[in-house]
Amino acid sequence: MNDRPQRLLAINNYFYRRGGAEAVFLDHMALFSDAGWDVAPFAMEAENNLSTPWSRYFVSEIEFGKQPGLMTKLGHAGKIIYSREAQRNVWALVETFKPDVAHAHNIYHHLSPAIFSTLRAAGVPTVMTAHDLKIACPSYKMLAHGKICEKCRNGNLTQVIVNRCAKDSLALSGLLMVESAVHRALGLYRNNLDRIVVPSRFYKNKFIEWGWPKDMLVHIPNFVDPAFLTAERQEEGDYYLFAGRLAPEKGIATLIDAAGRSGIKLIVAGSGPEEESLRAAVEQSGANVEFVGHVAGAPLRKLIGAARALVLPSEWYENAPVSLLEAYGMGRPVIGTDIGGIPELILPGETGLIAQPANPESLAAQLRAMEARGALARAKMGAAGHDWVRHNFSANAYRDRMTDLYSSLRAN
Repeated sequence: MNDRPQRLLAINNYFYRRGGAEAVFLDHMALFSDAGWDVAPFAMEAENNLSTPWSRYFVSEIEFGKQPGLMTKLGHAGKIIYSREAQRNVWALVETFKPDVAHAHNIYHHLSPAIFSTLRAAGVPTVMTAHDLKIACPSYKMLAHGKICEKCRNGNLTQVIVNRCAKDSLALSGLLMVESAVHRALGLYRNNLDRIVVPSRFYKNKFIEWGWPKDMLVHIPNFVDPAFLTAERQEEGDYYLFAGRLAPEKGIATLIDAAGRSGIKLIVAGSGPEEESLRAAVEQSGANVEFVGHVAGAPLRKLIGAARALVLPSEWYENAPVSLLEAYGMGRPVIGTDIGGIPELILPGETGLIAQPANPESLAAQLRAMEARGALARAKMGAAGHDWVRHNFSANAYRDRMTDLYSSLRAN
């Protein structure tokens, strides 16, 4: 009888906390390791990587913008589309580790979906979490020049070039078009993945609209770090909070406008390409907005815990924002926009309020409505959110759902 622990091969481009996908990837690994599984990572070499004995199998680093010459750039472009190095290395790792299941997160550009055909050939059941819309939209977000765009839905990938979807660059857009065309022609996702995990129902429905088989898609919500559920409750402060990347699609410019209209105090925690322009907008509007930079860990929990509400003013198809669950975990209500997966994580009037996206007056109206409710009503909404998260978005619920999925794949 083989009584060895079950083995999970966890796959992601980066092996350190870099963004939301990396946080889910690392927390997923820790969750299964704590449950008694043997877990091995597969990623790209990087200076900030965590220590692991499995790093000898990692692929060489590709960091765009740092290539020293044309030939190196061309070589990296080839790896973006199809990485034979990643295939060789993951095969060697599989032979040594012998995983029962593989679970991939973000693999685009650095590892490439070429690894999925290798895992299929090795007989390893393979799952991928869709943290974004890449398997449908070549440029990840279904955005073009700041507006929602679904022009590629009919399979006409030339729209990526026509619209210059990638940073308004013809070269980058062309590379993304070729990448998607090759991956689709080879069936690297469709023919080799056993299941695609989608954290929001919205993403599941959107992928089905774009032609993905319903039986490949499994809705498993994200989970909140237990530290947010067990943290000491804070006294309510005098501010509303945005916490996240300062990027155009996040709707922070609209939020600043709404903050000025509603007269509330807003704290913006985060950094990103829009910071300078957002600061300028605050100067012009006179809104009561304070920028505090990137905040994480215990300081972030304290900042969320004392907020009157967390505000998610997104203007793109968000998936399933963990920050929203973290606010509930800290016992705080939320105000979100009616776009993507955000509204399915808000019980209107019970755990938060919903505004129209890219509409400063609608958002200002919801800020005024939340303010008018008073501290006791906001605390009651936050408590309802905390109870909802504790029962439906806990680490244990996530692990149980994922374990059931893995077991079903192994049984088949």
